[in-house]
Amino acid sequence: MKKEPARQFNLVDEDWIPVAGEGKVNLKRIFTDPTLKALGGNPIEKIALTKLLLAIAQAAYTPKSDEDWRELGAKGMAEKALNYLEEKKDCFWLYGDKPFLQMPSINKAQIQSFSAVLPDIATGNTTILIESQVERTLKNDEKARLLVFLSGFALGGKKTDNSVVLTKGYSGKTNDKGKPATAKPGPSIGFLGYLHSFLCGNSICENIWLNLATQQDIKNIGQFNKGVGIPPWERVPEGENCPAAIELKSTLMGRLIPLCRFTLLSDNGMHYSEGIAYPSHKEGGFDLSIAVDFSKKNSKAIWVDPDKRPWRELTSLLSFFSSEGDAKFDCPQLRLSIYRARKAVKQFSIWSGGLKVSSNAGEQFVSGSDDFVESEALLKAEWLGEIWFTKLKQEMEILQEVSKNLYGSTISYFKHQKADGKKQAEQSTHLFWQLSERRFQELIDSCGDTSGNETKAMRYFFIEYANQAYNTFCPRDTARQIDAWAACRPKLSKFMPDLPKNITDHKKESVEQWEQMEMF
Repeated sequence: MKKEPARQFNLVDEDWIPVAGEGKVNLKRIFTDPTLKALGGNPIEKIALTKLLLAIAQAAYTPKSDEDWRELGAKGMAEKALNYLEEKKDCFWLYGDKPFLQMPSINKAQIQSFSAVLPDIATGNTTILIESQVERTLKNDEKARLLVFLSGFALGGKKTDNSVVLTKGYSGKTNDKGKPATAKPGPSIGFLGYLHSFLCGNSICENIWLNLATQQDIKNIGQFNKGVGIPPWERVPEGENCPAAIELKSTLMGRLIPLCRFTLLSDNGMHYSEGIAYPSHKEGGFDLSIAVDFSKKNSKAIWVDPDKRPWRELTSLLSFFSSEGDAKFDCPQLRLSIYRARKAVKQFSIWSGGLKVSSNAGEQFVSGSDDFVESEALLKAEWLGEIWFTKLKQEMEILQEVSKNLYGSTISYFKHQKADGKKQAEQSTHLFWQLSERRFQELIDSCGDTSGNETKAMRYFFIEYANQAYNTFCPRDTARQIDAWAACRPKLSKFMPDLPKNITDHKKESVEQWEQMEMF
């Protein structure tokens, strides 16, 4: 008689989820401790864990409507999630006869090292820049997080052993020549790295509640004709295209925990093969937390861009507030959650983040300027709406114009001296956006001022930053440089409004500094 593997490390009781300022906690504490403010880890870990916690909450109880959601509350959601975890505790063993998010039947696939499937670890001939990139043995808590990450964020490439096919006759893991194909990117990472967005409240529990989808939401979205669905830890698929796998592709649960890789932990790595293949946003399939523009023939998603921080995409993410019919990108996670949240809580944040990746010959990797990004913006429910959004959009368009003006002025400065200034122009605009990010939350708040004075006053800060960036990369040490500097200075006065009355002292000081600089 075959001996069943011993059950070890239950995710309900063992500490494995990183929490900011707290260390690691278990699933039970996540739903019992309201003092836990935010998830820790890198942005991709935060997204993957948020999706897991949402899947648990949705499996425990999916509200019927907005009213049902409001009556449930964060506390009610947490209680139902705790009852669910207690009832389904046997589904959360990392090791055992039914290991969490693993496929025992994939044990014939070749073993990959853990480092080989982590995007931020240097393997092969990759140069090691920092200590965290060094290959190492993973602990149980790290293995658990890796499984959650690989479920939706696995990078595409040849590291999967696609010679092992569990569903008889399934051709999705072979190429035109009948050989094992290169694995597709995980549906939550996509080709270049999707930008994901969620609402954040005062605790992790409130975060989950704020982002919870209702049955009416799921019906209206239209992508999930099988509804919420059954999580893969309750009903583990038997193969890539078995009935359970097919159903996952038509449910919300399948997008929260896609199981795009079939894995099985071993002593020195994991058996690793491609799992369930999901349609991309170009084929009409997408995570609710990404933003897609379906207005044109070829749909377009918002990708992660380390040179363009997520806060600069806020107006695109919130374009549903506009009634002008020019809304392009739609992020259902934000659109559906914000309309509910602003009637239930006084304020909340929008968190956006992700990982930029590169691709070459079907292989995905993190290289060069690729990096993690994340931003968070605090919004007050009292002024959220079209008027506030219109103001913010106008100010962001002005910032973009200032940036273009700065870029052109820097180019002109170097052309004036018979030199190529493209690199310096890019650096100057990058510095401008870096400096402006410091004041972005103030800009958001100022758009809630009905008088408009605070918004106008904020422009003086950004004009100051543009001049500061210009002076940094366009020196005026020699007579020739002074001549070029003066002739090519950014013409930014057109962006300056009349000095508003009753503005705060620190903004008056900024205005005075700007006026002195103009006189010089």
